[in-house]
Amino acid sequence: MTGFRVHPTAEVSPNATIGEGASIWHQAQVREGASIGPECIVGKGVYIGADVQVGARCKVQNYSCVYEGTTLEDGVFVGPEVVFTNDRYPRAINPDGTLKSADDWDCQGATVRYGAAVGSRSVVLPGVTIGRWALVAAGSVVTKDVPDHALVAGNPARPRGWVCICAHPLAESLTCTACGRSYETTDSGLHQLERQRPR
Repeated sequence: MTGFRVHPTAEVSPNATIGEGASIWHQAQVREGASIGPECIVGKGVYIGADVQVGARCKVQNYSCVYEGTTLEDGVFVGPEVVFTNDRYPRAINPDGTLKSADDWDCQGATVRYGAAVGSRSVVLPGVTIGRWALVAAGSVVTKDVPDHALVAGNPARPRGWVCICAHPLAESLTCTACGRSYETTDSGLHQLERQRPR
């Protein structure tokens, strides 16, 4: 395998796909069938489950767990110690006391859309979709879908406003005071308005 970096202490399945320019750091584990896109950074102690899809230029910070069924689109940021769960009704055993197997498990992962960010120590429940450029505040528990550009926080995570693609909060006018971009509401959240060119 060439074109990317894997620290000697990391464990990467030979059946995983790693993109050009990616870096996988100390004690990370990437399971079979997982796909890590080009220029990704997978931090120390990260777990990437079997068949997980990670797009290009994502950052998955130290000790995060991205379990089976999860999809991260391009440009997603995952803060330290984030957990993506994949079982809404977890049990170790069946009602008869036998150990559950993969056949007894309904895997349902989360999806994080382009450019979104999930803050440190957040937990994302199964089946949730986090929209494009959304921002999940640190320590949140995400139980429902998050619209594009939404800022959510708390347990359970609730809407607290809107954010720009530069991550700064938007004013009530849906204009970013940091970079000047403007937005309008849509069915899926917000959509950036075309920027005016200076005359």
